[in-house]
Amino acid sequence: MLISRIDYQKIPDSPGVYFFKKEKEVLYIGKATSLRDRIKSYFGKDIIDRRGVKILKMVEFSDVIEWKVADSVLEALILEANLIKKYNPKANTLGKDNKSYNHIIITKEEYPRVLLVREHDLKHNNKLNFEIKYQFGPFPQPSQLKEALKIARRIFPFRGEKDFGESQNKKRISFLNVELGLSPDFLIVSKREYQKTIRNLKLFFEGNKKILKRRIEKEMLEKAKKQEFEKAEQFKRQIFSLDHIQDIALLKNKKYFNLKRIEAYDIAHMSEKNKVGVMTVLAKGELKTSEYRKFNIKRKDGGDTGALREVLERRFSRKDWKLPDLIVIDGGVSQLNVAKKTLLEKNLKIPIVSVLKDERHKPKEILGDINIADKNEREILLSNAESHRFAIKFHRQKRNKNFRKIN
Repeated sequence: MLISRIDYQKIPDSPGVYFFKKEKEVLYIGKATSLRDRIKSYFGKDIIDRRGVKILKMVEFSDVIEWKVADSVLEALILEANLIKKYNPKANTLGKDNKSYNHIIITKEEYPRVLLVREHDLKHNNKLNFEIKYQFGPFPQPSQLKEALKIARRIFPFRGEKDFGESQNKKRISFLNVELGLSPDFLIVSKREYQKTIRNLKLFFEGNKKILKRRIEKEMLEKAKKQEFEKAEQFKRQIFSLDHIQDIALLKNKKYFNLKRIEAYDIAHMSEKNKVGVMTVLAKGELKTSEYRKFNIKRKDGGDTGALREVLERRFSRKDWKLPDLIVIDGGVSQLNVAKKTLLEKNLKIPIVSVLKDERHKPKEILGDINIADKNEREILLSNAESHRFAIKFHRQKRNKNFRKIN
């Protein structure tokens, strides 16, 4: 789009990467939670205060803005790094200390580790205590990069810098998820399976999501044909995770619109066993994990709607808890109606929306007040995604605890 004819309404309100160009030359590459909001910010009166004089001059020298939409902020982060490496735009280093940039390193070891390494240290690689197999970057924002690795590690468990390895016959290894603050679950994998994880990680960090998904789908079908259904289910969960990347932690700079506090609810179980419910909180655009709540479902009948009613009745019987500006429910018309009826019985007038999913469990439609849904779509979907993640985690914890009791 020509800068002289820029129309902000034609710019997607989606995550992605944007380019400032002078004819065909790429001058600057940036990442955005909302491409529309970010690009618009370069043409405000406060650009010098926000970006500095050198960036202002870069904007004035540019004549074209282009962008690429990403499925998530995490993928935009990876795409930005790959494009900066490809084009090496001069304006990306203006006023910045390149020594502080970080790179993702996959080591050349029997069971490779995935490390964050500063550019300064890479330039003095004679001091490194490892060999490099793959290198990705540079990444300008180390805090976001660490959050991104947490997300990637939940999908593809890998060894970090402080993880240890034990291998008596060099065919199996046990490692602990410590480095990035994940749950301390021991994972035992064969060398062959771990090498597949590393290959998948390479595709992921290269931004080759389509190829990666095809590879995992092929593995899933092969395992299903061999009737190895547990392994096939693991691959299915990986595909689901790639399609529903939970990158709320990367969205802290997103400007939220009207709602100060959103509470989201979800129910999780497996064949009606170990049924649980959760509440998550998004306040002023930030997750308030200290205010999350877990509910062990007591009633044995009523299905998901009955469980949802129980959770809401228990939650709104607590007079000492803050009331939300909006309630987000996972489900369709039945769940939405049950929630409305429950709050009506409590004499509470709080807007409620529900997120209806398709057969692949992707958000299909937001039911409820259309105006609220339109103005706060991103917050609603983020809240729903977080409550679903938290519910699944709580359900698995309960299921594993009960399994250990039986055995």
